[in-house]
Amino acid sequence: MKSCTLSIRHQTTYKYIKPVRYTIQQLRLRPRKEDLQRTLNWEVSSAGKRQEHKDCYGNISEILTITHPHKEVSIVSSGVIKIKSPVNGRLPEKNVLSPLIFTVPTEFTMFSDDIKKFANDFLSKNANTKQLLKLSEAICKNIVYQPGSTVTSSTAQEAFFLERGVCQDHAHIFIACCHSFGIPVRYVSGYVDPGNVDYGASHAWVDVWANDTDFSGWVSIDVTHASYQNSGYCRLAVGRDYASAGPIRGVRDGGGEESLSVNVDIENV
Repeated sequence: MKSCTLSIRHQTTYKYIKPVRYTIQQLRLRPRKEDLQRTLNWEVSSAGKRQEHKDCYGNISEILTITHPHKEVSIVSSGVIKIKSPVNGRLPEKNVLSPLIFTVPTEFTMFSDDIKKFANDFLSKNANTKQLLKLSEAICKNIVYQPGSTVTSSTAQEAFFLERGVCQDHAHIFIACCHSFGIPVRYVSGYVDPGNVDYGASHAWVDVWANDTDFSGWVSIDVTHASYQNSGYCRLAVGRDYASAGPIRGVRDGGGEESLSVNVDIENV
């Protein structure tokens, strides 16, 4: 699969049992401007006011504010994007930012002695692509994919201890392993055309700095599937972890108990 065109629709709806007085959210729901993906059309719709900006990682971000009382927030992003497959996961990226900024552990990606010991079986300081893929295979084998076993605030250490998690946890554990060797690695959020795969269309994976004999640079790896990113992946944002690259994060004043529904439809056109 060298290239494809994806039609994507992503709806997120929050409902509250009491009126919310104020909502502010950071949205990363527009595809990144990169060499391997070209947005043909894209829209984001919601109540309230949105202000667009580019964040420090080059992601297209919007600040959404709703200042009147409300019991529901619905955000819909949709569009069509043409994507080329990176060869062996290698990204032809001009390094505007130093890779070293992606060696700093965060609350989500701190590594424990157990994680470092686990990583030691697969990595070296200047790891090559083969080693990095072996690490992703081991994470898949040892951290069973189980929706509902963790929450968005779960850390790499917590998911590693549980031996359960989802794509976000797989990415955080991979990042923690790489950090234990000082290897630059970043979290990627976006969408994947599920095809015949069981896992959902809203997805998380990693870009990691590989040192091969014929290449030194970013390689994009889907840890959950232990495979390279291909043309079925739409990239929304990159960052150090879920907190800096997740599609939607925010706070509210009031509302009481919250219910959340997310629907993602992807069609290869």
